[in-house]
Amino acid sequence: MREYILIFLRGIAMGAADVVPGVSGGTIAFISGIYDRLLASIAACTPDKLLWLLRGRFRETWQAIDGGFLFTLLAGILCSIATLARVISYLLAEHDLLVWSFFFGLILVSVYLVGREIQRWNLWAILAAVGGVIFAYLITVASPLAMSVTPLTLFFGGSIAICAMILPGISGSFILLLLGLYSGVLQAVKSFDFTLLGCFMLGCVIGILSFSRLLSWLLGHARNVTLAFLTGLLIGSLNKVWPWKQTLSWRINSHGEQVPLLQSNLLPAQYQSVSGEPSLWQAGLALMVVAVVLVLLLDWCGHRSASRGQHFD
Repeated sequence: MREYILIFLRGIAMGAADVVPGVSGGTIAFISGIYDRLLASIAACTPDKLLWLLRGRFRETWQAIDGGFLFTLLAGILCSIATLARVISYLLAEHDLLVWSFFFGLILVSVYLVGREIQRWNLWAILAAVGGVIFAYLITVASPLAMSVTPLTLFFGGSIAICAMILPGISGSFILLLLGLYSGVLQAVKSFDFTLLGCFMLGCVIGILSFSRLLSWLLGHARNVTLAFLTGLLIGSLNKVWPWKQTLSWRINSHGEQVPLLQSNLLPAQYQSVSGEPSLWQAGLALMVVAVVLVLLLDWCGHRSASRGQHFD
């Protein structure tokens, strides 16, 4: 029961991160130590498991996909989105500098936690890390496309966005914004357009099942290079979560409100002179430190708990 409570709490943390455009639940999965298990569980959901269910092999299917873990985590994610979405949206609207400062510290310490898993730095690992940095940075500064909302584009967008959600440092909702499909998905939800939603969900299912298997294979056969690339993704994504920004262009959200779309980073002193608002750099820095200390404490507790379990075994 204690294990499942901890898994549920990790799901809540992942859901809270996914609510923030630019922050990935995959980052939380990695720093909380469940990333490999999550990928393996998703990758195990293959078509043959559906045949097992049709033949009444429920217990075998549940064990094969690590059902207790997967569904507890999913319950935590959904619970978090349902309960914390309004709170985080409010905090982003009213105290955005402080929220982004906390998440900047979170991703910054994630760079260390993922990077330390790399056993040996060689030329391929360095190239993979540089590639990850460039890839993530280009995504954060890319201009949005204007794709029309059709069943095919939503299938395509869903398959890409869901892959981004399980990659540390890349937000699935931000990918939908770049593709120009974010508002289309929200409108389909509001209007109960089951045709468009079905195509979107089908793309998500196919995308996550295929990509999780690929990522699991890469971590199993080229772990150092894959971890180096993921570390690069986290470093490149820091550009997106830097707290002090100047808005260059805007978009209309689902409520008809103007929200930032393209932004450029500023130093705290520049932010204060450009915006005329206080930079709150002391509070921002303090929250960065809080995020770093909190994650390191959780990591220490996790390692201590694991070592105790091995001792008792």
